[in-house]
Amino acid sequence: MGIGATAGVAAVGGAALSAQASGNPSSSSASLRFDPDAYTKLTTTITDTQGAEHKVTYHFWKAITYVADPVDETYQSLNVSVPVEIDGTAVDATDAPILFANSVGGYLPSSVADATGIGASGAPTGGGTGGGASPAPSASASASAPGANGNTNGTGGALNTNQLLALLAGYVVVEPGARGRTLTNSDGEYYGTAPAVIVDLKAAVRYVRSNKGRIPGDTDRIVSAGTSAGGAVSALLGASGDSPIYDKYLKELGAADASDALFAVGAWCPITDLEHADGAYEWNWGTNALSSGKQVDQTVSKDLKAQFAEYQAGLKLRGLDGFGPLTARNYDEYLVKQYLEPSATKYLAGLSDSDRETYLAKNTFITWSGGRAAFAWDDFLTHVGARKKDTPAFDAFDLSAGENNEFGAGTTEARHFTAYGAKNDSTGLGTKRVAADIPGKLNLMNPMYHLVEKVNERRSKHWWIRLGTSDSDTSHVISANLAARLDNLGDDVNHLYYWDQGHGANTDPGDFITWIATVTGYDKDRTAKRN
Repeated sequence: MGIGATAGVAAVGGAALSAQASGNPSSSSASLRFDPDAYTKLTTTITDTQGAEHKVTYHFWKAITYVADPVDETYQSLNVSVPVEIDGTAVDATDAPILFANSVGGYLPSSVADATGIGASGAPTGGGTGGGASPAPSASASASAPGANGNTNGTGGALNTNQLLALLAGYVVVEPGARGRTLTNSDGEYYGTAPAVIVDLKAAVRYVRSNKGRIPGDTDRIVSAGTSAGGAVSALLGASGDSPIYDKYLKELGAADASDALFAVGAWCPITDLEHADGAYEWNWGTNALSSGKQVDQTVSKDLKAQFAEYQAGLKLRGLDGFGPLTARNYDEYLVKQYLEPSATKYLAGLSDSDRETYLAKNTFITWSGGRAAFAWDDFLTHVGARKKDTPAFDAFDLSAGENNEFGAGTTEARHFTAYGAKNDSTGLGTKRVAADIPGKLNLMNPMYHLVEKVNERRSKHWWIRLGTSDSDTSHVISANLAARLDNLGDDVNHLYYWDQGHGANTDPGDFITWIATVTGYDKDRTAKRN
């Protein structure tokens, strides 16, 4: 395998770390100047897509505080990993792409403070570091990721795979921590709710870019990655690059005076467009019962579907590949033809003849002809089965959803963020309206704001978006709308659905790593240097 080669890398079997001291480990500091010598030298074994193991030696900088005036250094710090040797061959990552891999899940806080090496940090936590740390709100936590108490990205999920494979490819990997919705101080005040997570991640990007020439890697070729809520903020980072609406928050933290624009974005099952997510969810999953067999309130479901139809019409989006206007009436056809049938076709084509025959015998709703799968939308919904969330899925009437907590403020744990949720509140609130600051908070948290209402020319122009077809954590429309809008703006969009995969799936990480080399031009740069 050549230096920094990307061909054939995709599945990670493990990473057994053995530390070898080389210099002093970096520590939290108010300084925003990166110390190139303050690293620990580590060696790890990474398994590629073909099952082959590779020995990778890298320099590891741990828990560097990325703002001058942190609220909580436990979360507002980042790790940097730079490969220096792969299978005994020296690696020069000076001009390599930088993978900026957040491990946010459920909009919960994530920390790199206890990391032992790459891919071993960032797992979301439910408590705070102050005297009044609170547990997460009730367990409906709509922005849930694969793990019961957050997500598995930091300990073996999609991003852990991406991080290790990026290192194996010769890339620099930055793992930022960020505040999250459950953090409280000794006065019981929430200090990690919106927009803390996006402000922190922007500050981390600014730290990296301000240290050009000190942090190895090409600081103009930063590629964000995230899953679930982390996918949402990854997309938000890419859409909102250098937007002035974050300036006052970044100034309060003493963020570096640098750009926070990103070159490219990877987003897996993004839980985003929250103020419209309830309607989109009911349009998609409204007829599906819960796992208990209970049918959701159909009056509420129909109300929310109507809201979605109005919102979708206002977006004036056109589908990919010349589909035409996307509306609530034809979106099922669009999803089936653009994403679902191609996804099923790819899956079935990859099976042996006998395995394909067995699968089709169990799933008779699929017609297999000429090497292609075909089926109806209603049959697909039946195939997926139970929906994950009750209605409303995101702005719960009883304020139990994780997103309600994400929009908490002061000592108030959870708040409504849609007019419909507030109007139908079941907790006995004195007001049936959203708070005055909510519209502004929603703009800060929604990539669509920066792509539709205030088109941001400093956005990323390259996008990798993925979703499992069996994922009912959000609507399939959410990522499809994001992809359509980006495509309509002329951006490079690589958007696929994984057949029969659930929330947090990442079945083609090797392709993502190769994609990074292609869109950043790194593969051409290496070819030129070799020649």
